[in-house]
Amino acid sequence: MTDALPPISSSPGGGETALFPDAGEAPSLGLALGPSPAPQTNGEYRVLARKYRPSSFDDLIGQEAMVRTLTNAFKLDRIHQAYILTGVRGVGKTTTARILARAFNYELPAHDGQPAIDRPTVDMPVLGVHCQAIIESRHVDVIEMDAASHTGIDDIREIIESARYRPVMARCKVYIIDEVHMLSKAAFNGLLKTLEEPPPHVRFLFATTEIDKVPVTVRSRCQRFDLRRIESNVLIDHLAGICRQEHVGVSREALALVTRAAEGSVRDALSLLDQAIAHGSSAGAEEIAATTIRDMLGVADRARIVDMFESVMKGDIGQAMTAMKEQYDQGADPALILSDLAEFVHFVTRLRIIPDAHNDAAATEEEVTRGKEFAALLGPAVLTRAWQILSKGIQDVRHSPRPLAAADMVLVRLGYASDLPTPEDLIKRLQDTPPPARGPAPSLPSGGNGGGATAYAQGGSALRMTASAPLASPRAQAAAAPGVRIATLQDMIALAQANRDIQTKIALERDVRVVRIEGNSFEFSLAPGASPQIAQSLMRKLSDWTGERWMVAVSSEAGAATVKEVSEAKEAERMRGVRAEPLVRSVLERFPGAEIIAVRTIDEPDTAPAPASFRPGGAINDDVVYADTEIGEDADDDL
Repeated sequence: MTDALPPISSSPGGGETALFPDAGEAPSLGLALGPSPAPQTNGEYRVLARKYRPSSFDDLIGQEAMVRTLTNAFKLDRIHQAYILTGVRGVGKTTTARILARAFNYELPAHDGQPAIDRPTVDMPVLGVHCQAIIESRHVDVIEMDAASHTGIDDIREIIESARYRPVMARCKVYIIDEVHMLSKAAFNGLLKTLEEPPPHVRFLFATTEIDKVPVTVRSRCQRFDLRRIESNVLIDHLAGICRQEHVGVSREALALVTRAAEGSVRDALSLLDQAIAHGSSAGAEEIAATTIRDMLGVADRARIVDMFESVMKGDIGQAMTAMKEQYDQGADPALILSDLAEFVHFVTRLRIIPDAHNDAAATEEEVTRGKEFAALLGPAVLTRAWQILSKGIQDVRHSPRPLAAADMVLVRLGYASDLPTPEDLIKRLQDTPPPARGPAPSLPSGGNGGGATAYAQGGSALRMTASAPLASPRAQAAAAPGVRIATLQDMIALAQANRDIQTKIALERDVRVVRIEGNSFEFSLAPGASPQIAQSLMRKLSDWTGERWMVAVSSEAGAATVKEVSEAKEAERMRGVRAEPLVRSVLERFPGAEIIAVRTIDEPDTAPAPASFRPGGAINDDVVYADTEIGEDADDDL
């Protein structure tokens, strides 16, 4: 395979010639199996994607690695029993399967002094006995099945049953299953045995766009070929050749727009070319120009995209928003405009990192020239930040009820972000700035954002940072405050709560069993299930909170009970005391299923206590304790 444009024929079957032009010379079995093309009614039009569909490996473009492997396999007679072809839409999966089916069954009688061919081969200069029928999907021994509409085990069972019988007239029976990932789990499992040990006259060809959904047990039984997206220059040459065959004039820049929109898919490119020919013919132009394709696709002018990129990088957001509005008024989609802008950001980034990476055939000369200029001025950090903003902004625009407004806001974010310093610049500025004089921590007014907030003022391309009242670090605040003395675990818990560190407070209450606290030394043992990282974290936080160095270690001694364990023990003791009260015990006996859910201690009221019948849950005594009880459904009748 070479990059040169392959010969393209306007015949339905490709560039081969039929050895027997009359279908009547084929065996008469009630089937039209001859190599003659299918009859067409007067005025019938075949779309370009079908008209120029490759019928041999010589016509297939962009898949040189696969073609080389299959060619050598046929020459060495190392033909596999099953192949699985995967790739994006329109790169030739089903087409390759049909070409392989034709190669498996290629048969050519002797003619013009040439010997007969009766063996599998990929060298098929002319149409053989079975070729035309296979190309048109009407051969009795080449069965094509769409797995999207035949997903069940019953469909696979039919294949398994028919695979036992020899082919009717071809050399082997070929099963082409398209979108094979749509088969059900039962269907895949039913196919495994036949796929692993098929009869010698059976070949399987699978095509899928989602290879990850195919079970590994199926993939391991097949030879896999990943069909690549078609490169821009190859696809442009291919479209140019088709335009010459169709006697249609199209500029190369217009073909580049079609190629870029097709994203490496030949079928998408041919469908867009079909649409472009119809659109250009209605305009009455002799040659379809890039502006015509741009209007048809609703994409932006690439030169204006470059100008917009320059505007946002300079911080001229008004000019960029004006350009966005002009292109929107001309029919361009805001999301596509931002996509083109992101694509140019990627292009400039590649030129920045790989200066010779401008061999994209879809890129114009102006894009390459100006892209190199931007690559010399903009660093990777700025370009990476622009890419991230655009990637997020494209999603916002696509889901926004007001796409133009959303796109304008993306340009605003991108324009202001372009002037922000890089992290390295910020670190350098902080290192060069002398530290502020240490003093008491500033007090913030209650209920508002205090004057210690840092204000950022931007003018031109420079960034100025001013702080009305810089905040000291926690360690500096603690060092300036009076010394904090910790003598008990409760002091430590109170300090954690004062610093609003709820996670540390809970860990101290639940997981820490104190062994000893002496000065700035703290030893404790861990409760079951506690994290061993508590000691290191606690040592760092105590040092920050107190401004002094602490030594915290986990001891092997048992230690005292945790705060939580002490609390639970007290609660259990109170619960036992409440249960021992005669009134509570009688209530529990009188109402089966009733439970004590809480015991609360309250202060004695200033006024006379209310009668017991009005107290929630009933009074245990008139002093301090009330018990809430929960009565089950079985006690409703007693009530």
